[in-house]
Amino acid sequence: MAFTPLHDRVLVERVEGEEKTAGGLIIPDSAKEKPAEGLVVAVGSGAKDEDGERIAMDVKEGDKILFGKWSGTEIKLDGKDLLIMKESDILGIIN
Repeated sequence: MAFTPLHDRVLVERVEGEEKTAGGLIIPDSAKEKPAEGLVVAVGSGAKDEDGERIAMDVKEGDKILFGKWSGTEIKLDGKDLLIMKESDILGIIN
């Protein structure tokens, strides 16, 4: 993939949610919510501070993350549905 996000932006691929509830009921596609988990595909070089110094990114390629429900901008790249979001939209890294 020939795409590199700029500054403090991150390219994320959504991770699909569970097909069943804890009780074993199958969730139909029409009732599923968009997952708020994703896999970081690419990261920018980081924002700059007031002195022009780069601020290092806290996430890296391959991290599994949790983000807000309405975070990011949806794009289609190489046939995949992806999200571009600012690093500040990421709520945390899932270990």
